[in-house]
Amino acid sequence: MSSCISAIGIANPQFKITQQAIYPFMVNAFDLQPNDASRLKKIYDQSGIDFRYSVLSDFDTLNNSEPSFFKDAKNQPFPGTRERLLIYEKWASSIGCKAAMNCFAQVGNDVASKITHIITVSCTGMHAPGIDIELVELLHLNRAAERTCINFMGCYGAINALKTADYICRADENAKILIVSVELCTLHFQKINTLDNWVSNSIFSDGAAAVLVENTNKRLSKNRCLVLENFYTEFIPEAKNDMGWLIGDFGFEMKLSSKVSKHVKNHIRDICEKLMKKANLALNDIAEYAIHPGGRRILEAAEESLSISPESNHYSYETLRDFGNMSSATILFVLHKIMQQSGSKNGSRILGAAFGPGLTVETMLLKHWE
Repeated sequence: MSSCISAIGIANPQFKITQQAIYPFMVNAFDLQPNDASRLKKIYDQSGIDFRYSVLSDFDTLNNSEPSFFKDAKNQPFPGTRERLLIYEKWASSIGCKAAMNCFAQVGNDVASKITHIITVSCTGMHAPGIDIELVELLHLNRAAERTCINFMGCYGAINALKTADYICRADENAKILIVSVELCTLHFQKINTLDNWVSNSIFSDGAAAVLVENTNKRLSKNRCLVLENFYTEFIPEAKNDMGWLIGDFGFEMKLSSKVSKHVKNHIRDICEKLMKKANLALNDIAEYAIHPGGRRILEAAEESLSISPESNHYSYETLRDFGNMSSATILFVLHKIMQQSGSKNGSRILGAAFGPGLTVETMLLKHWE
């Protein structure tokens, strides 16, 4: 018995902002002198990002003269964690709902009434009753649908959700599972003048993705799907201090060391080979890659370690370019791009990987199927 991804829907908030329009906001917020402004400009120019999305208009210096939330970002008072999470509470469910409706539209057959389980994923906000209950109400799902919340796991959280959905499908062949990942990363802008903050503020974005997971032989639609074949995870203890996600007084604080890409380079091949051994396959059996685009350097490090070309991983680069890093939702955006193209051979395999605090590496093996 196997499970599969039958459909993926994506959604973003209304403010689509060019990377170059965000840069002047950051220079002002950090109160940078010309030397440091030039260094920051290089980070933005080399980010591989063209556009990012936000629930806030503040970052768009081309179309907005005055920030509305991060008012006068040079000075206190600065929005506290409670104020930021109120914005999360206001917007997260509606964006997640839009992604779910886009997912359902690909399947039809009154899929909302057939959902038996809902799994929500987020590391950028939480409240109770939370987005799981709100989505049940907004989407008119069965109130008896079983709810699971995967919170605060960082960028690899969606792979945990897919793994959980796979377990459920293997236990119950009639299960229809909706996964909704919602991340509003830009709420947690930090203005303390450190290189970590420069980097994290240069890549993160807001978005949501919704996935329908079901038994491969009992699909609601006969469209092409992605079979979930195998999962493998490890964390790297010596790297635990190089990536962190902490709750501070002024939002959630990202610790993102420049060493992360080196850890990825040093460990991802070994971890991926363990995944392939578990599946009785080898890395040369992989046709496509879906590496979480945590940043351009992360992608380059993974490619060097795995001895693959950027072309093998081009959906990740396209996602980074078009959307930035939306934490856990990002890997689902990559898979969405893969599912939208029609050139892949039936039975060809995809290796996916995502990274987060721990330093955790989550990997998965998927297969195109019709």
